[in-house]
Amino acid sequence: MNNPVVLITGASRGIGAATALLCARNGYDVAVNFARDAPAAGRVVEQVRALGRRAIAVQADVSREDEVLQLFAAVDAGLGPLSALVNNAGVVDLAARVEAMSVERLTRMFGVNVIGAFLCAREAVRRMSTLHGGGRWAAAGGGRGGAIVNLSSAAARLGSPGQYVDYAAAKGAIDTFTLGLAREVAAEGIRVNAVRPGIIDTGIHAAGGDPGRAAQLAPQLPMRRAGSADEVAQAILWLLSDAASYTTGALLDVSGGR
Repeated sequence: MNNPVVLITGASRGIGAATALLCARNGYDVAVNFARDAPAAGRVVEQVRALGRRAIAVQADVSREDEVLQLFAAVDAGLGPLSALVNNAGVVDLAARVEAMSVERLTRMFGVNVIGAFLCAREAVRRMSTLHGGGRWAAAGGGRGGAIVNLSSAAARLGSPGQYVDYAAAKGAIDTFTLGLAREVAAEGIRVNAVRPGIIDTGIHAAGGDPGRAAQLAPQLPMRRAGSADEVAQAILWLLSDAASYTTGALLDVSGGR
């Protein structure tokens, strides 16, 4: 019961699932958030428990405040004081130019990728900040500090013209959010950093209508290959760990030189 507790949003697959398992191997109890795929989240929970750690799966759409509140309440009740948050949940859409993007697409893109990260970070700060240690969040284990890692993207630097300018813009917002929040809570025992993956071989490309994208682009990358979810998870784990105790406000590229 004294293990650190990490909440990973969008952890039923890809980078989120890899991070959940790596965190479990390194002593964390894990809350697996998912939006739709309960069986996949359940499999991640089973794998975490097989490693001797506690785990729960909690369904929530992070773009909805009411569901985020329920998510954090479930973690409080099911695992105890929160030590770490990985803001991994994210969406892409089919490749399109800006003039073809609907307001529905933009609302979904920024709702999950930006507002969701803000809401989850807000609830994490309320529990972790030393300023709240004796206040209304104390019952949830507040006041002990912690670490937040946001998932950005190399797209924030590159802009993704002709493909996902909206996704790139959302991740650019995550970069700025990371820098601002890191400075805001640095004296309150909370470190905030971001990882910016490049071309990673996960299912997100299929969600964007191009399942073979990682393999197609690999020869064009400086390292001549796509990255793996496990390689991104290693960077996330380091930023969560005490080995990164003097690191906050960092934007760490895991992009094979792209």
